[in-house]
Amino acid sequence: MKIELSATSRKAQGTGASRRLRKSGRVPGIVYGGGEPVLIDLDHNNLYHLLRKEAFHASIMTLDVDGKKEPVLLRDFHMHPFRQQVQHIDFQRVEASKKIHMKVPLHFVNADIAPGVKQGKGIVSHVLNELDVACLPADLPEFIEVDLSNLMLNHSIHVSDLKLPQGVEAAGMHAGEAVVATIQVPRGAAEAAAAAEPAA
Repeated sequence: MKIELSATSRKAQGTGASRRLRKSGRVPGIVYGGGEPVLIDLDHNNLYHLLRKEAFHASIMTLDVDGKKEPVLLRDFHMHPFRQQVQHIDFQRVEASKKIHMKVPLHFVNADIAPGVKQGKGIVSHVLNELDVACLPADLPEFIEVDLSNLMLNHSIHVSDLKLPQGVEAAGMHAGEAVVATIQVPRGAAEAAAAAEPAA
């Protein structure tokens, strides 16, 4: 999914200037990394709808600032405590030759045909919903698929079991044997079965 958004550079700083921007339907932000930080502002409605798309949070996008385009990543944003209003947003420039660290969403598939669900009457528990990865910008996936089709009852899928795209590696706390998903019998059902055994 190709995402491009437009921004305008701004010179005014401070709480008052940011408040005036928000009242006019704009969102203050900043672009940093790989050069001088640039203060920007963006259209609120367009940005708000983009933030609701999963891909916006884990994609290299094109940011057009006053006609100058550059590839960036979303790094942070702040919402109003109770209004549906974006308060501030941060972007980071990316360089094609430098690895980036990102959280990528996990998409779970085939839970309905997993033996632990079909035969064992278990329930899938998602321990992780996103994965820390390191890769070059060109290799960044929008999501990583987790296939549950062979998962048995009381078994788990670990990060090391995932088929990561070429050039992508798990990073940080999520590397190695971290559990991604498991199938277990619901606690109430397990207790009921254990209580019924002596009676039988």
